[in-house]
Amino acid sequence: MCRLFGMTTGGPRVHATFWLLDAPDSLSSQSRRMPDGTGLGWFSLGEEPVRDRAPIAAFKDADFNAEARDVVSHTFMSHVRYASTGRPDVHNSHPFVMDDRLFAHNGMVRGLDVIRSWLTDVDRAQVRGQTDSELVFAYVTAEIRRNGDTTAGLIAAVRRIAAEVPVFALNVLLAESGRLWALRYPDTHELWVLKQELGEEEAARRLEAGREPGRVHVSAHREAAPAHVLASERMDGAPGWRLLDPGELLVVDGAVATSLFPFDPPAHPVSLDDLSVTEATSQT
Repeated sequence: MCRLFGMTTGGPRVHATFWLLDAPDSLSSQSRRMPDGTGLGWFSLGEEPVRDRAPIAAFKDADFNAEARDVVSHTFMSHVRYASTGRPDVHNSHPFVMDDRLFAHNGMVRGLDVIRSWLTDVDRAQVRGQTDSELVFAYVTAEIRRNGDTTAGLIAAVRRIAAEVPVFALNVLLAESGRLWALRYPDTHELWVLKQELGEEEAARRLEAGREPGRVHVSAHREAAPAHVLASERMDGAPGWRLLDPGELLVVDGAVATSLFPFDPPAHPVSLDDLSVTEATSQT
């Protein structure tokens, strides 16, 4: 399945090099199993979202490796893709950008023609690729506009999707400048959170027993700052990783994180047995 990564300090600008390149289970390492696309998003000094995408594996992408070392931001989002809906293509690679927000998705939603029918021509014009993920983001964006609030819009969109179309998994990262939303829905795929103090130099770490062995030294960050890190799997052996509960929406606003549980189970759940061989391979 695709892998998600998000991090925000809420204000101080830092590097994300450790998580993207140097961690025992970094995004670069994960991309050896998820080779169909790579993307990295962040916010510029002018607080505008910036992203770079390519339909190749992160460990092969020179731009990803350079940006992972050089870019500083208070909020990052990255994604490595195993294609299910939509061929490997730059327009199908995450994260996506609409209305000054970054978005990435892990999972699969069906009923795309239904979701498309909920969009105006203006909304549909923002969709450049063929993925369910970008179509979901277009609808989330439309609901945020309609509600005038990001949290309310995201909740409204997910509730309607869960009620009206088949859902296998809808794990989501959504980011604005200094704010991050993380959703694990329902319980199909994991999504983990770690709250950590990012220091200039930290002790060497290793993954827990049963994970890839090895000892690494944490890359220096630009300045000390508390941060929330979100990931599809634990990326190192830090003891603070917590698995989000099924249906949990974590809202990280600055340094404060709040958990919401506003969703019922999907009305039309899709199981692994319902998937084609190609779909099942991409989701396991």
